[in-house]
Amino acid sequence: MITYQVMTEEQVGKLREIDRSEHIDLIYEIQHGEIIELRADHECPSWDEDLLHEMEGKYLLELRNGGMAIGAFDADTLVGFGVLAHQWRGEQQDRLQVDLMYVSRNYRRQGIGTQIMRKLAEEAKQRGAKYLYISSTETRSAVSFYKSNGSQLTKDVDPELFKKEPKDIHMLVEL
Repeated sequence: MITYQVMTEEQVGKLREIDRSEHIDLIYEIQHGEIIELRADHECPSWDEDLLHEMEGKYLLELRNGGMAIGAFDADTLVGFGVLAHQWRGEQQDRLQVDLMYVSRNYRRQGIGTQIMRKLAEEAKQRGAKYLYISSTETRSAVSFYKSNGSQLTKDVDPELFKKEPKDIHMLVEL
């Protein structure tokens, strides 16, 4: 049985338990405000030590600055997690970002990511947010997941997040 809990800084080492690998068959690109499909055929590996270290740093930064993380556990094993970033975004400062959203390969398509999104949305709403901001990797699986959870493309792209990840697909979920 999968259980969900708010994660702590002390659990940062659990991130290595996530198998983020996937086969990528299709990616998206935004051209002139429209989403364009591009064929792909490659395997995305799980964490290497450099990427894991980077993710752990982002996780800790968010938690130490008022963000929060929800983890999905199968017994003691972390099988999914998502982070609600601490920084307010948007012209009206009414958006909080969903960051570092991952579900292990063998646990996908079981509703775990959707449950994490719901819990992050509830927390964002309690904090006064009107929207969740998503800067999604351009893969079909990620974009489809966010769309199935109420996300829509936004023309109001956050400049800081766009500069960090110009290929990401930027979306909003109204709360």
